[in-house]
Amino acid sequence: MSERQQEIARAALELLEDRGAEAVSLRAVADRLGVRLNTVSWHVGSKAGLQDLMADEIVGEVSLKRLPKEWEPRVRELVRRYRAALLRHRDGAAVVAGTFVARPNTLGLSDALVAALLGSGCGDADAAWTAWTLVYFTLGLVAEEQSAPDGDGALATAVTAGAYPALARTVVHIGAGSFGERHRFGLDLILDGLRARIR
Repeated sequence: MSERQQEIARAALELLEDRGAEAVSLRAVADRLGVRLNTVSWHVGSKAGLQDLMADEIVGEVSLKRLPKEWEPRVRELVRRYRAALLRHRDGAAVVAGTFVARPNTLGLSDALVAALLGSGCGDADAAWTAWTLVYFTLGLVAEEQSAPDGDGALATAVTAGAYPALARTVVHIGAGSFGERHRFGLDLILDGLRARIR
């Protein structure tokens, strides 16, 4: 990433914090930097290019240093750090989701995660697909966390035992616990599944 691209990405992230993902545009970034729209367009190409830069900057906040040596604690720590980076930014998951960034920060995290999974002794395909599952599970749950209304009881109100008996039985648990607890639960399920495939 060039210095100008880094400057553009940082300005876009500042806009993101101030006004949310919907407010970030090439023109808004140009206005924030006090430059012409053409200048921003020249360096990022399009709104998708701008989003890729922003996503790579967010992922770049995931430190790859001082990780546990064993594969499973290493995977858990990488995913924990990834979730924390997304949560540090307003609409962080919305920015990163749907991007397919072939840039150093994103490639570095992906490589570290796949390498840790390969350390389990699983096959190449299982490592690749498990990494994919972990990333998209984390993105989805963080997106929910960042957009969930406070104290929304709409689901509980809509569910009745007659029409939706399974939901009526479990609805009390659907919103129970923190998002952090739900993330750990899902991570346990994914890694338990991987270990079962290795046996």
